[in-house]
Amino acid sequence: MLERKIYSVSRINRYIKGVLENDVILSGVWVKGEVSNCKYHSSGHIYFTLKDSDSAVNCIMFKGDAINLPFIIENGMSIIIYCYVSLYEKTGQYQLYAQMAEPAGVGALTVAYEQLKERLSKEGLFDDDFKRPICKYPKKIAVITSPTGAAIRDVINISSRRNPAVEIVVVPVLVQGERAAETIVSAIKDVNKWNEADTIILCRGGGSIEDLWCFNEESVARAIFASNIPVISAVGHETDFTISDFVSDLRAPTPSAAAELAVNNIYDDIAYLENIKQRVEFAAEKYIENKYSFIDWAAKSISFREIDQRLSHEEMRLDNTLDKINQFVQNKLEKNESYIYSLMEKMEILSPMSVLKRGYSVLYDSDNKAVMSVSDIKKDSVYSLKMKDGKAYMTAQGVIYNGQEENDI
Repeated sequence: MLERKIYSVSRINRYIKGVLENDVILSGVWVKGEVSNCKYHSSGHIYFTLKDSDSAVNCIMFKGDAINLPFIIENGMSIIIYCYVSLYEKTGQYQLYAQMAEPAGVGALTVAYEQLKERLSKEGLFDDDFKRPICKYPKKIAVITSPTGAAIRDVINISSRRNPAVEIVVVPVLVQGERAAETIVSAIKDVNKWNEADTIILCRGGGSIEDLWCFNEESVARAIFASNIPVISAVGHETDFTISDFVSDLRAPTPSAAAELAVNNIYDDIAYLENIKQRVEFAAEKYIENKYSFIDWAAKSISFREIDQRLSHEEMRLDNTLDKINQFVQNKLEKNESYIYSLMEKMEILSPMSVLKRGYSVLYDSDNKAVMSVSDIKKDSVYSLKMKDGKAYMTAQGVIYNGQEENDI
């Protein structure tokens, strides 16, 4: 009689687990279904059930994979997961271990965008009650953007054309990529600590939803909402809308439009003062005409001496009033013109080309990006040095950190 071979439950479960995990198909498979019983655990893991009209299966996504998921898995959502099939030995149940997930029929970033937009809207971050008014006559504007992009050039050109007296302070950040949101949040906080800017312009040129995604990050939205300085958002083209646009105090369709909204047109202001001057002069003329009419009437009703005396007094009063009006208007115009010219000279002195003319230079890497720190310099890499009359190319051999002994890069 053959001896019976008896296995433990643990060994059977371990064997079945090995069979499942070593199966060619089950070791990496795409599965589609409707989500139910979804739970985000405090550990960071996501537990949910995936079902269709006839069956259901338990699923888990571990924290390491869940942290990279751009959207929130919700009950009732139809999703597609990439997973492997294995057995949970403790209970003897097989389940799907999801490594990636995407909404069925809709892009993951689109779902993430709509989810965050709805959540922040319910919190009130988009409410008009929290919108701060944009400064009408700014002296300094902080522009948070890439220092080498077309957006900053558009803002500077429009601003200088509308009002050269307004100082534009460029706060360089990354405008796409993994660390972009982090640098934007830091820049908004730094400008608020500096507390000298009247307005913040957050901008970049157009791009895909992936390129613009840092402006849809929750951290950026909350940094804009917490800013004490009004923020104008000008991200992408006119048809592009980001979370930053909704939470900011004012949305501009393009960076150029943002500059027009942020910077007052000083030539319109001068025209306004001229209009006031003309109205004052007209009012003065009317006042004088009325006084002369009064004199004519008085001449017919009192003696010649009384007429002469009152006429002299009135003429003196009229002359004095007119002189004061003209002096006031003239002083006002001269003061504004002087202020404008002095600031225009200051802007010319502070322009990048003026700095280069004084003997300074700017170092660029092979991607034509300005080198901001010696820590960004790599040994044997080629760099270009821009000076007032051209460029020079050189290879890095070493750096000196903060005046210390020179070290190899």
